[in-house]
Amino acid sequence: MSRKIYVNLAVKNIEESIAFFSQLGFKFNPQFSDSSASCLMISDDIFVMLLGEERFQTFTPKILCNPHTHTEMLLCLSCDSREEVDQIVRLAVTAGGAIYNEAQDHGFMYAHGFQDLDGHIWELVYMEAVMGLTA
Repeated sequence: MSRKIYVNLAVKNIEESIAFFSQLGFKFNPQFSDSSASCLMISDDIFVMLLGEERFQTFTPKILCNPHTHTEMLLCLSCDSREEVDQIVRLAVTAGGAIYNEAQDHGFMYAHGFQDLDGHIWELVYMEAVMGLTA
């Protein structure tokens, strides 16, 4: 069975988050979107549900952390090239995001990332083919 993953992220403003990720080239599924949530499509099997904080809070009794000051998780996406990694980071910064760390070049692996409008960390990684495996 092929599994899909739905990552849920709390955001302060749905419309601003949609505009931000649209500028990075991502699409949204309107079937799973409304005024309190939007379904960001990463791939055919990976989705990020951007949930307004009030809506997100209905899924958990825990207190939401402030991702600008606390790390809740690191989201990591594979890219097809080093250039794609850098391009997405540039687009994110232009759209209002921020760089949280310098690029990391490990030879076979290149990584960089950004913080979105809400402070969530998105890492981007390109890995060269190693022993017949790719990212």
